[in-house]
Amino acid sequence: MLEVANLEVVYHDVILVLRGISFNVPDGKIVALLGANGAGKTTVLRAISGLLDVHQGDITKGEVRVDGEPIHKLKPASIVNRGVTQVMEGRRVFAEFTVEENLRVGAHSNPGHRDDNLERVFELFPILKERRKRTAGYLSGGEQQMLAMGRGLMSSPRFLLLDEPSLGLAPLLVQQIRDLIVEINRQGTAILLVEQNATMALSIAEHGYIMETGKLVMDKPAAELMSDEDVQEFYLGLHAGGGERKSFRDIKHYKRRKRWLS
Repeated sequence: MLEVANLEVVYHDVILVLRGISFNVPDGKIVALLGANGAGKTTVLRAISGLLDVHQGDITKGEVRVDGEPIHKLKPASIVNRGVTQVMEGRRVFAEFTVEENLRVGAHSNPGHRDDNLERVFELFPILKERRKRTAGYLSGGEQQMLAMGRGLMSSPRFLLLDEPSLGLAPLLVQQIRDLIVEINRQGTAILLVEQNATMALSIAEHGYIMETGKLVMDKPAAELMSDEDVQEFYLGLHAGGGERKSFRDIKHYKRRKRWLS
């Protein structure tokens, strides 16, 4: 199990970004972490994967654990070796490398299973096999997202952290990414899915958490979050109880506070 326990994170020694975050990702499950821009979702992933130093951030309280063993003081490569891999927002592929070269880079911490994992990725993403010799910078946005996910799988992770995998993609591609996440999970990889597309995330997750300004404000099974009136209204864009989508004018002039902030 991947556990985040009472986590606090400060940037630049003064900006408190996370305030007592606690949740877990059981083996073999999909967990959704939802929230608006600036809620702190990406900071949670950076804290788990050891990337806070790059952004002048520090864990000032709490722990991140895998199977009860703390990992939050380890270097990023050691965290990957413990089975935790992050696919960052914005794809971050090596644009001048070929598709296959990008994937092989992802196996640097697990070279012994590189060829097996490469075949697994090509089975999951047939388009990458077709494009294996193509320069990554010339791929479409959807293909680059698949490449980023495939590169993450090259380290044989137990826990795959996905940061906004549907960002900027057309609806048809969002559906493809959704189905691929389900298949990766079906093959045994647990997934922490950070998304603003709450409908997509909750449709495949077992459990969900909602963040607001560095704190967790809701924690329920995904099906219960989908039916919660506040979640429908503020995250799914639906009128509470009616299932009707809001117009832009309704959203622009809407004043009611979320119940968890009252």
